[in-house]
Amino acid sequence: MPIVKISSKGQIVIPIEIRKKLGIKPGQRVNLTVVDDKAFITPLPEDPIKALRGILKGKPSMAQALVKERKQEVEREEEITARFLRRSGLDPR
Repeated sequence: MPIVKISSKGQIVIPIEIRKKLGIKPGQRVNLTVVDDKAFITPLPEDPIKALRGILKGKPSMAQALVKERKQEVEREEEITARFLRRSGLDPR
């Protein structure tokens, strides 16, 4: 396990073997997370949109679920309206 030294500016140099293992390139951004008393370095993708592309493939479609839910809601509203019209004697049937 490599040991690194903190500079007077609070900077560290990530050893090359760790950079290679994590795929960190010069100029790339990383996320530094602190959990309890430990720090974790996670490389961020150069193009976050491209990195997220396809992560929901094969998952249920939210749009289809919303359309289905809305259709059910319309049916419930129509039934409530029809019941109201029948009770009030305004039903045109």
